[in-house]
Amino acid sequence: MADPYSILGVSKGADDKAIKVAYRKLAKELHPDKNKDNPKASDRFSEVTQAYDLLSDPKKRGQYDRGEIDENGQPRFAGNPFGGGYSQGGPAGGNFGSGGIDLGDIFDGLFGGGGGARPGAGPGSRPHQAPPKGANIAYAHLVSFTDAATLAPQRIMLGDGKTVEFKLPAGIVAGQQIRIPGKGQPGPGGYGDAMVTLKIGKHPHLVRDGDNIRIDMPISLKEAVAGGKVKVPTVDGAVMLTVPPRTNSGAVLRIKGRGFTAKTGARGDQLVTLMIHLPTDPAELARLSDILSDSSVRENMGV
Repeated sequence: MADPYSILGVSKGADDKAIKVAYRKLAKELHPDKNKDNPKASDRFSEVTQAYDLLSDPKKRGQYDRGEIDENGQPRFAGNPFGGGYSQGGPAGGNFGSGGIDLGDIFDGLFGGGGGARPGAGPGSRPHQAPPKGANIAYAHLVSFTDAATLAPQRIMLGDGKTVEFKLPAGIVAGQQIRIPGKGQPGPGGYGDAMVTLKIGKHPHLVRDGDNIRIDMPISLKEAVAGGKVKVPTVDGAVMLTVPPRTNSGAVLRIKGRGFTAKTGARGDQLVTLMIHLPTDPAELARLSDILSDSSVRENMGV
């Protein structure tokens, strides 16, 4: 991969906001969903995402700027005649020869490494380090309000064009990250992971309140006075809710188990605030007057 700054089109002195803006613009243009007939765009998308993964991490960015890691996030190898070992200072008692070369690493390469003994290994020898995995790839995924509440399985298309399914966690919140192992960039020690940041969409009628869901439900004056049944939308489908006679505007009724799934696995409730809706049409008002004059309605009103 080329220099990550060049890939994103930003200078080395760019701040985090500029890097994020540049990445979002490129990711939107190159996303596989918009370039199904252009395999080069998919490769470019992966390259842009990898560059952002490195530069958006303050620790990795600092290591890269100091020359400690390369553009793939891997440690830079020392320029020694043996072609092995990392360039780093040796602690007291370590197997370091002249020029800072770690002879232990060289012997590991010659004799197969592993957990067995190696020539010259002693109590002060540095333990064998596993090769690093590839870089992680960052993704953003929008979850519908209903799916977030019911923890419906999700599918996401990766940078290589493949689609994977993953589960939502109980107690899901916006901005939470999901790790999909082995779906990142390749590396000497295996593939990195896909890091999926979750966003939660809005519902046209329902609003989240912790693990509960709220809704303002309009009812007619007749339903408020005489009682009745009204259809109420929920994340699990519409339900018929019984409105008791002589219900005041602002009364809250509870539908159990129709909220979000908490971290404990239990579902919250849906809270329905009843709002009396009065008609403005004169004809409707006249019909309402006739209804209220009905003896059965007046009896329910207690008059």
